[in-house]
Amino acid sequence: MRIGDAAAATGTTPRALRFYEQRGLLLPPRTASGQREYGPREIARVRLVRQLLALGLTVEDVAGCADRLDLLEGDALPPYGSPGCTGGTGVVQRRIAALNDEIGRLTRLRDRLAATVPEPGRSVGR
Repeated sequence: MRIGDAAAATGTTPRALRFYEQRGLLLPPRTASGQREYGPREIARVRLVRQLLALGLTVEDVAGCADRLDLLEGDALPPYGSPGCTGGTGVVQRRIAALNDEIGRLTRLRDRLAATVPEPGRSVGR
């Protein structure tokens, strides 16, 4: 199938598919005339990439393990600890640590902002 059909089948856009290809997440074969050709394997990979991105991984995170995405079967992530999910590179652990850092930063920012708002029944300056 062509790029427009592949985009529709995966719930994305042709532009996103080109971006995934540019970043090394997807390598669709080309026809003799140079057009991208998407088959079931490429469709499954796009769905997997979109799942990983939806879970909070960045494009860079996924690109760092793109050479191993084909080890996963189908277009669904395996449960943690199952074959294809062991011996990872720590991508998920690093993303969780980064998210925890960001949550901490945002919590401190929220607390500082909340401290500037008077409590109900209390005026500013007291």
